[in-house]
Amino acid sequence: MKKQLAAVCIGLISLAAHGFEKEVVKSTLTDVTVYAKGAQLFQKANYTVKPGLSEVVIRGISPFIDVKSIQVKAFGNVVLLDTKHSIYYPKPADFDATKVPVKIKKDIQLLQDSIANMQFDIEEIQGEIEVLAATKNIIVNNGAIRGTGKVNDSINLLKQAVDYYAVKITEINKKMHALSRKLKEKQAQQREMDNRLTKLKKHQMSTGNSEKENEPIHQITVTLSAKELSSGKITISYLVANAGWKPQYDLRSDGFNSKLNLTYKAKIFQNSGLNWDNVKLTISTNNPYHNKTKPTIHPWYIDYRANIQATRMDNLKGKQMVRDEEMPAMMYSNSLKKEVADEVFVAGQTSDQFVEVIRQFTSTEFKIDLPYSILSNNEQHMVLIKIVDLEVEYSYYAAPKLDNGVFLVAQLTKLDELGLVPAQANIYFDGSYVGETYIDPTSSENKLSLSLGKDPNIQIKRLLVKKDSKERIVGDKKEKEMAYSIEVSNKKATPIEIMVHDQMPITTNSEILIESTELSKGERDATTGIIEWKFTLKPKESKTINFSYKVTHKKELNLPFY
Repeated sequence: MKKQLAAVCIGLISLAAHGFEKEVVKSTLTDVTVYAKGAQLFQKANYTVKPGLSEVVIRGISPFIDVKSIQVKAFGNVVLLDTKHSIYYPKPADFDATKVPVKIKKDIQLLQDSIANMQFDIEEIQGEIEVLAATKNIIVNNGAIRGTGKVNDSINLLKQAVDYYAVKITEINKKMHALSRKLKEKQAQQREMDNRLTKLKKHQMSTGNSEKENEPIHQITVTLSAKELSSGKITISYLVANAGWKPQYDLRSDGFNSKLNLTYKAKIFQNSGLNWDNVKLTISTNNPYHNKTKPTIHPWYIDYRANIQATRMDNLKGKQMVRDEEMPAMMYSNSLKKEVADEVFVAGQTSDQFVEVIRQFTSTEFKIDLPYSILSNNEQHMVLIKIVDLEVEYSYYAAPKLDNGVFLVAQLTKLDELGLVPAQANIYFDGSYVGETYIDPTSSENKLSLSLGKDPNIQIKRLLVKKDSKERIVGDKKEKEMAYSIEVSNKKATPIEIMVHDQMPITTNSEILIESTELSKGERDATTGIIEWKFTLKPKESKTINFSYKVTHKKELNLPFY
C-alpha cells in the first residue's frame, strides 16, 4: 500500500512539473432530489483519458453550487485521485464588427448626426439668449434709466426714457422666455437621443461579442490515473440552496359514511441557474440546511448582580436552539368517476401511480418515475405525490359557549405511514368547498381530528338559567352560583354521535373555592375546567343538558362571571 501511495505521489510531482493531460467535458443533469429547502443535483459526464495522470474538467455546473456538498464517483478502468471546484473566467473575445446588423450600424450613424445637429441648434439658441441678456443689462445700467445723467431736470426726457425702458425690457423678457423654453425642449430631445445611442452601442457590443461568453464558468476538475487508454463515466452530485418545495393537501369526502380522500401534492420551485430538462425527481421531507447538532444545556449561574444578564444569555441560547424553520404543509383529493349520459369513462392513470415511497431514518422520500422539466425561473410547478383513501370516523362536536354551530369532525389514524408534514389543507365535503384546516401529523395525539364545517341540520342553544343563578352573602364570604342549559336538536333523518364541550372556571388562588353543583353526567377535567358530554341522538330527537357551579370568595372582592 505504501508503495502504491509513493508511486501516486511521484506521479503527481512529475505531472506538476510537466503538466496534466486535460479534457474539458460537458455534464448532463439526470436526477434531482428536492428538499423542503434546497435541492441535490445529480449530473454525469463521459471521459476518455490517456495512460498516466489526467484532469477531466466538468462544466455545466450550477453557479449556486454548495462546494462543501460535492460528491464525485468515477466508473471505468481508472483511479480517482482528486476533486476540486474552481471558477473559470473567460477572456473577453475581440469585438467582431461583421456580426453587427447593418440596420444597427445605420441607426447609430443617424443618431450621431442628429445629436451633432441638435448641438448646433442648442448653441445658436444659447447665443441669442446671451445677446438679449447683454442688451437688457445695457438698458438697465444706462444713466438715463438709473437717474445719474443730465436728464434729471428734463421731465420730457425722463418720460421718454421710462417709456422706452418699459417697452424694450418687456420685449426682451418675452424673447428670452421663448428662447429658454425652446432650449429646454432641445436639451430634452438631445438627452433622449443620447440614451438611445447608448442602448444601441450596448446592443452593438453584445451582438459583436456575446456577453454569455464572458460569464464566469463553474467547473469541477477530477484527477484520474489510468494504466492504459480508458473511457468511462463520472457522476457528480452537490447541493444548491435556491430551490425547494411546498406541500399542499386536498381533503375530500362524498358523504357521512364514505372514506376521506387525500391528495398529497408538492409545489416545486427552483432558481439554480440550470434548467431541469426531463429529469427524474425525488421529493424529500428532509431539510439539509436544518441544524443537525443536538442541543447541549450548560450550567446556568446567577447571583444578585448578574442574574438579569445571565437570564438574558440563557434565553438567547434557547432561541438559537430552536431557530429551525418549520416544514411546509400538504393536501388531499378524491378520485372521481365521470359519467356523460349512459357512457362511463374509465379514469386514466395519474402521476401518483409512478411514485415510490422510500422511508429514511429521519425523513421520507417520494421517488417519481416520470420525467419532469422545470425552468430555472423560480415559478412553482405542481407535482402529484399521492392519492389515497383513508379510513375515518365521523362525529359531531359543539362548544356553544363560543359558537352556536355543530361541526362535523373526521378522525384519522395511521397518518405516520403517509410521510406528511404540517400544512394547510383545503376541505371539500359532499361536492362543496368547506374551507381550510391545518394538518399536524407531528401532534402527540393518536388521532388527527379535522373539522369539516357546520351542519345546519343539527341545532344547539346555550342559555343562562336565571332562576337558578343567584348570589348571596354568608358571613365574610360571597357565594355566586351560575346555571346553564344546553339544548341539542337532531333534525337529520339519521342518528348522530355528538360531543359537547363547556367549562367551569378554575383558579390558583386558595382563597377562592369553585365547586360543581350539577353536571348532567358530564366529565370534568380538573386541570382545564372543561366539561365533556358524549351521547347519541336519534333522528328528530332533542336533548337538554343542565350544568351549574358555585364560586365562594371574599365578599369585598369582585370576580367576573360570563
